[in-house]
Amino acid sequence: MSGIVAIVGRPNVGKSTLFNRLIERKEAIVDEVSGVTRDRHYGKSDWNGVEFSVIDTGGYLPSSDDVFQKEIDKQVVLAIEEADVILFLVDVKDGLTGVDQSIADMLHKSSKETLLLVNKVDNSKLIEDSNEFYSLGFENLFCLSSINGSGTGEFLDLLSDKLPKEDLIISDVPKFAVVGRPNAGKSSFINSLIGKDRFIVTDVAGTTRDSLYTRYNQFGFEFDLIDTAGIRKKSKVSEDIEFYSILRSVRAIENSDTCLVIFDVERGFDSQVQNIFWLAARNKKGIVILVNKWDTVEKDHMTTKSIEEEIISKTSPFTDIPIVFISALTKQRIFDAIRIAMEVNQRREYKIPTKKLNDFILPIIEQKPPPSTKGKYIKIKFCRQLPTKYPQFAFYCNLPQYIKDHYKRFLENQLRKNFNFLGVPIDIFLRKK
Repeated sequence: MSGIVAIVGRPNVGKSTLFNRLIERKEAIVDEVSGVTRDRHYGKSDWNGVEFSVIDTGGYLPSSDDVFQKEIDKQVVLAIEEADVILFLVDVKDGLTGVDQSIADMLHKSSKETLLLVNKVDNSKLIEDSNEFYSLGFENLFCLSSINGSGTGEFLDLLSDKLPKEDLIISDVPKFAVVGRPNAGKSSFINSLIGKDRFIVTDVAGTTRDSLYTRYNQFGFEFDLIDTAGIRKKSKVSEDIEFYSILRSVRAIENSDTCLVIFDVERGFDSQVQNIFWLAARNKKGIVILVNKWDTVEKDHMTTKSIEEEIISKTSPFTDIPIVFISALTKQRIFDAIRIAMEVNQRREYKIPTKKLNDFILPIIEQKPPPSTKGKYIKIKFCRQLPTKYPQFAFYCNLPQYIKDHYKRFLENQLRKNFNFLGVPIDIFLRKK
């Protein structure tokens, strides 16, 4: 399981720019106006083979009367609590401020491993100006420019050493993570499966906290269930549970093989559930979607179809996903959900013999080859499945750089139709032969 790294600092010091550089994508909005980052951003990064999750927090600004700022500050505190390492970003051009000192005091109280990053050091003359930040009391200080990347390698070398080493639970059975937004019925689902109140169940959203493992061995099924479970303190219930559920889902998803994404049918497949779904998809886990509280819905012959269509539209282009309508309270279809999760996990581990793969896909490619680009004709000559934990396929051709994403999706769809990768993410790579 990879570590979690949180980027914190006051507004407009360059946190989102650093976040985009670390994940190598422009996901966070960057603007000179402070306070742009309100929604949280999460991404995957790696350095020297060490993978970690990155959280871009909003600018921390204590004592503000702005209602949005108060919510941002709560989420920054939660990020500090959940992260393994903190990247504390300051701005050399603004110099040391009272807000920087307030954040430093908070970080010292948290006792979390913290790297102090002095940003916007674009030339050697500014390095001397960074010395005043040593007064914040942190051992590790680095000068960098997040906009052009200078100086980032030095702190990333230390960061990779500071992150916790993998502590995966060694198990000879599949690991299923039950994830979803607060109060969606995760713990009720597990209680119904194992037949006893293994987990605390209440009507208060946010009751569950730490990831716990439960071995299930009944009716011919054996696997480990991961629930983001444990009792939350009452003082924590008023915190931003939306952000909190994502943080806990990160850990549960990364340490699982297949994810059961559960949501309340009355609340719908909303943006929070979609965030958790895409976390699982980006981590290349098997996925089963559970539509919970089905017993409370007034249904007609079109209800099931309309909900399925809504989910498919919101998970595009990854639409080949099993959807199970359950009721954790009445145990309706909960064993179907487990059976399907086992099937998804088996498909995730399925290896197609190279000859069988080529005998199937090469005639299809010959009938519908990649479109020519700039007068150049592309010929795919060979393909094979890579020896990885989930399905990855390499296609060898003369001009891989000219094959567009839509043709890669065509190849993926052909593989899904013939080999049944329902609920399993697939990667397609084009390599030069």
